[in-house]
Amino acid sequence: MANKTPSALVTGCSEGGIGIGLVHELRRQGIHVFATARSVDKMASLQDLSGITLLTMDVTNPASIRAAVAVVTAATDGALDYLVNNAGRQALRPFLDMSIDNDMRAMFDVNVFGVAAVTQAFAPLLIQSSKRGKGGMVVNLASVAAYVCPPYMGGYAASKAACEVMSETMRHELKPLGVKVLTVLTGAVKTKIFANAPTPPALPEDSLYLAASDEFQTRASGQEVHGRLGTVEAFARGLVGEMVRGREGRVKVGNMSAMIPFMAYHAPASLFDYFVEMNTGLDKVGK
Repeated sequence: MANKTPSALVTGCSEGGIGIGLVHELRRQGIHVFATARSVDKMASLQDLSGITLLTMDVTNPASIRAAVAVVTAATDGALDYLVNNAGRQALRPFLDMSIDNDMRAMFDVNVFGVAAVTQAFAPLLIQSSKRGKGGMVVNLASVAAYVCPPYMGGYAASKAACEVMSETMRHELKPLGVKVLTVLTGAVKTKIFANAPTPPALPEDSLYLAASDEFQTRASGQEVHGRLGTVEAFARGLVGEMVRGREGRVKVGNMSAMIPFMAYHAPASLFDYFVEMNTGLDKVGK
């Protein structure tokens, strides 16, 4: 890879997700992409494409991260222009039924601690890119879920809220080192995140939310939001456009990404609650 060719590393590039869409768009912009996933087999459609290097990397495994850093360092002469923390994990469950270890901690491990670990590991390469006059950038995918606080997605929304706060803190701290940070408030995008989850995940037999079982299963399978989902391709074009323009700070990309934060801050509380709780079955619970 020529040293003057811009480079990007994207985490979470499994088939059918946002990551693989970003890989294609970055490649289209002439950027060499290091595409990562827990298994190269999850990125089969990328294997024969030029301008892409496939790497196995588990964002929760320090040894795996160190191995990826070594490969990227050797390939780029120690400088990386863009780091895109896209890998994410989602589990839908009423808060009272949620497993702290299998659901909540697992989401925080990927969505928060994984972002922190990968950014710390690749920071020297991003700083080196800045020193060479190319400028390094960290791109962290947060979510508008943190503004909706949607029922059955409390753990996911909490992890994405933590990601957003951490990302904005990074922005202040990395600025004097010449590294920009872009915090993405991701809207509704059609991916395989619902298909990759248990379909449909059943509520425990002793759940206090059994009366809402049908609505929960509809939401957990993604059917409730299908009509409002944008395409991965449109999302990738929008985000990569912001990246190459050198944007930093919060940016809204994807369907409803502008509307939801606006409503959260400006709509009457009762109206926003109605919007959040409709079609959840919560009106049936406790009766």
